[in-house]
Amino acid sequence: MARQKGVIKLEGRIGDLSFYKSGGEYMARTKGGVDAERIKTDPAYARTRENGAEFGRAGKAGKLLRSAFKVPISRSADKRVASRLAAEVLKVIQADSTNLRGERIVSAGDLSLLGGFEFNAAIGLDAVVGLQYNVAFDRTGGIGSVALGAFVPSLEIAEVEGATHFQFVVATAGINFDDETYEVNMDQSAHIPYSAESQSAVLMEADVSADSTLPVFMLFGVEYFQSVNGQMYPLNNKESNPLALVLVDTP
Repeated sequence: MARQKGVIKLEGRIGDLSFYKSGGEYMARTKGGVDAERIKTDPAYARTRENGAEFGRAGKAGKLLRSAFKVPISRSADKRVASRLAAEVLKVIQADSTNLRGERIVSAGDLSLLGGFEFNAAIGLDAVVGLQYNVAFDRTGGIGSVALGAFVPSLEIAEVEGATHFQFVVATAGINFDDETYEVNMDQSAHIPYSAESQSAVLMEADVSADSTLPVFMLFGVEYFQSVNGQMYPLNNKESNPLALVLVDTP
């Protein structure tokens, strides 16, 4: 790395030289790194190739999972959710005790490691929902459910400035990581006024195919709204909406 001198300052690349601006100064450096072809073929980079292959599978599997739950995720997820999820999926792959390093796959790993993943790093589900809830999946019937007993909203659901109502959301998906396919279903509660003195029990169900042979994932979250002239408007601040992976069920 060297500083550029002279009247004319350059930015961009000429041959193996890169010209750029950093900290108000114009710099120059030569092209670095190892040649891509060498990484592909040199035995010395076998570990690099293995790590790269598994990281690539983690990214692809994370994208598949995000695609399956794209509707609730779009309302809640933070900007770094893709990289955070890929890092967790990589742990699943690394737990594969059947295949050789570099050939390990998601479906042979420990998918339960994804349980509890928060799609919104800004706020966790337990920080918002202060009451107990029951999550269940009946594989025979293919029904995923989240049940909450009666509660007082102002005491057991975190308050968000500007919100007059909130809504619970649940989603269930069966995902085939080998074929890169999935089936998904969603359910959501009615809009519950935050000012209500009490709220009766809530049951939400989202089903997939009965007797599915796929691993099944369930998401549970909360979304906030503001009522204006009888119309519900979601708050633009997604940071207030928690969404978590609350169940992982493998056949």
